[in-house]
Amino acid sequence: MKRILSGMQPTAQLHLGNYLGALKNWVALQNEPDSENFYMVADLHAITVPQEPEALRAATREIAAAYIAGGIDPAKSSIFVQSAVPGHSELMWLLATMTQMGKLERMTQFKDKAGKNAERAGLGLFAYPVLMAADILIYKATHVPVGEDQKQHLELAREVASTFNTRYGQDFFIQPEPFIMGAAARVMSLQDGTKKMSKSDASEKSRINLTDDAETIAKKIKKAQTDPEALPETLAGLEGRPGAKNLVTIYAALADITPEAVIKDCAGKGWGEFKSALADLAVEKLAPMTRRMQELMSDPAEIDRILAQGSEKAGALAEQTVRQTREIMGFWQRP
Repeated sequence: MKRILSGMQPTAQLHLGNYLGALKNWVALQNEPDSENFYMVADLHAITVPQEPEALRAATREIAAAYIAGGIDPAKSSIFVQSAVPGHSELMWLLATMTQMGKLERMTQFKDKAGKNAERAGLGLFAYPVLMAADILIYKATHVPVGEDQKQHLELAREVASTFNTRYGQDFFIQPEPFIMGAAARVMSLQDGTKKMSKSDASEKSRINLTDDAETIAKKIKKAQTDPEALPETLAGLEGRPGAKNLVTIYAALADITPEAVIKDCAGKGWGEFKSALADLAVEKLAPMTRRMQELMSDPAEIDRILAQGSEKAGALAEQTVRQTREIMGFWQRP
């Protein structure tokens, strides 16, 4: 049986890139036979930067609502809150004692986020790849859906698992395998096709939020970056045209067809016509999700019930792993 673990941080709003690059794939994975799925709201990762308490609580429910509205079925997958399972933090410390500083210093995302202020960055930002390793190993996940920017962290999790198993002479932790996302794994900014669509981008025009209404979606797509040339006759004709390539990629992912098929159908069309069709498609696909999110957000007790149920299941599994880990390491166990 495959056991799959993934999650997103409850920071700002989920957007089209989160849906096409991750959430849509999670929905497909939960319907695979012999697959057990755990999807967490990664709030412990979110606090590597300051968070307002009430905003964090609200964002946690909103992310959970987006999971459900996007198609994650609580009857098939466990949806839970990372911080509600104390074992994540405990296992992180146990694994941190055997994780080399040099490996953490080479983490690309730490370099990108800390920038020139690395000496002033918090320990959490530096060490969060160890927490990510704990997130995965605590459930003995066999597969982890990752984008290209997360492969380095999964490799660290594999190395930490190997280090633990070698040190204690036991084949205890599973070395997880990556599940690489599909063609739309890197949906780019609507304002700059060379940058990934991001929740942290200062411009709201750069992304389509899952809570945007139809009018807002249409306006954002209408103002999206393209170029003076029409759509080419072949996919190769999009090279060196990042904004144009991004819109074709988004259309293909929303329509569940290949970019080649989009080009075949739309070659020679102007961007006004194409953007109008893309806006209609995006609204068709996202409007039901937005309505479902609104329904869920109006009933926080139902979201809390689902999160409590998922956290209980995840917690039972995590507690067993942590207890076994402590026993292997030689800690005194409470009778």
